[in-house]
Amino acid sequence: MGLTACGGEEGPAPGSRSPSDPAIEKVADETLPKGFSGTLVAARGDELVHCEGFGQTDREVGTKASCDTVYDLMSMTKQFTAAGILKLEMMGELSVDDPITEHLDSVPRDKREITIAQLLNHSSGLIDALGDDYEPIARDQMLAGAFKSELQSRPGARYSYSNLGYSVLAALIEEVSGESYEQFLSQNLFEPAGMAATGYVLPDWDTEQVAVEYDAGGGSQGRPFDHPWADDGPYWNLRGNGGMLSTARDMYRWHLALVGEEVLDDEAKGKLFRPWLPEEPGGDSYSGFGWVVQETELGRIAWHDGGNGWSFGLVTRVLEDNSMAFWITNQWKNDDFGWSAQDFAGELTEGVLGQLQEA
Repeated sequence: MGLTACGGEEGPAPGSRSPSDPAIEKVADETLPKGFSGTLVAARGDELVHCEGFGQTDREVGTKASCDTVYDLMSMTKQFTAAGILKLEMMGELSVDDPITEHLDSVPRDKREITIAQLLNHSSGLIDALGDDYEPIARDQMLAGAFKSELQSRPGARYSYSNLGYSVLAALIEEVSGESYEQFLSQNLFEPAGMAATGYVLPDWDTEQVAVEYDAGGGSQGRPFDHPWADDGPYWNLRGNGGMLSTARDMYRWHLALVGEEVLDDEAKGKLFRPWLPEEPGGDSYSGFGWVVQETELGRIAWHDGGNGWSFGLVTRVLEDNSMAFWITNQWKNDDFGWSAQDFAGELTEGVLGQLQEA
């Protein structure tokens, strides 16, 4: 039996046939470089138009990429953390305007003015990170480090990207909900959206389904959970800001959830995609909650990318017509063929979304 997608639609079971659009195939063939491996998915409204894997996700055994390959979403995780906070606001458990002192203990004087919204839109003033993603650090250690760190700017004064801020948000979700971060997201976001293949440790994946990541020289860096992780997922320098695992098909289901109102209502989605403040003075890109919001020739888009030195991915939604493109690769740079995923990220995404609008 297939997984049930948001809105009562039945999604294909893992390994089943995926839709293919000739125009999008042509864009991919003309844009993707030699040696690329990864997956591309495109949707127009609630219609899954295209979902295709390229190359291999485990070169040692020859596993082919597919619509159901599990990848590390990296910083694209932040959109789920932001949605979790907005879900708690819908439940009446908090307001994004609350100072963090209302929900977290031992906040020092210089950080008592930080609001939840400022953590969400990267204007809290917190530093980017405390240390390496895989450093064994517990939640309380992360919070203590965040509270001891020197602010980069006065809370609310300017945009300054902070992975640490999103780890603080994950801790806040736990404090307010009384559940673990992943459990709360699973019950309140992923399950209602039919996303059974998204999470840290709760989904029941086959190991072979999870992509191996490769460095620029083609050397294997293993799967995400081959690195130091706690029993319940990544340590707290990564938790909440990155490291979530998912598939292209589940990212389509997440898109469906954002089209509808079964997970977030219109008010919550309005906050998610609001252009809160510019990323750079005079720039044309703005920080949303877990998304970047920008006016383009395609219309107003919301996007976020992610990279960890091995994998790279990008998810983009055109807000006016609810079209979506998500693609991801398990090799960020390829020295053998002389490319970096960032070289073709924009061209591929614009080409796919342009085809969706022309059809």
